[in-house]
Amino acid sequence: MFQPSQHDVRRFFCEVWRKHAAGLPLDAMQAQAAPWVAEHPEYADDLGDLDAALAAVYTVENGRTNPFLHLSMHLSIAEQVSIDQPSGIRQAVQLLATRLGSLHEAHHQVMECLGEMIWASQRSGLPPDGPAYIEAVRRRATARP
Repeated sequence: MFQPSQHDVRRFFCEVWRKHAAGLPLDAMQAQAAPWVAEHPEYADDLGDLDAALAAVYTVENGRTNPFLHLSMHLSIAEQVSIDQPSGIRQAVQLLATRLGSLHEAHHQVMECLGEMIWASQRSGLPPDGPAYIEAVRRRATARP
């Protein structure tokens, strides 16, 4: 299993930003990440300086979103949807995206569900609960505005 380090992830997204901004060719994985990077121009400064990216510390106390975690979650959700794993996530995300009129905004809501599932798993010491995760996404997809 591929387990990149924090620095590997940061180098990856900085390289995607560099190539994307310069109009250079991307490899397959970079091509999957580039649209999510493009959706977040607010991260340009973070992604444009590799040395600063490698040294940066993102804490709740700072009040800043970790752009590398955020972009990684976009990729993770996109991968889940592409292989429909856990089973049913593709339909749940599609329903949510339709309801919201935006795949990007749907991803942000799915991130909240994913984060809650991971937190519950870590807190309980049990494996992540895929069905509960999908149900949380479905509830958001069918919630009344």
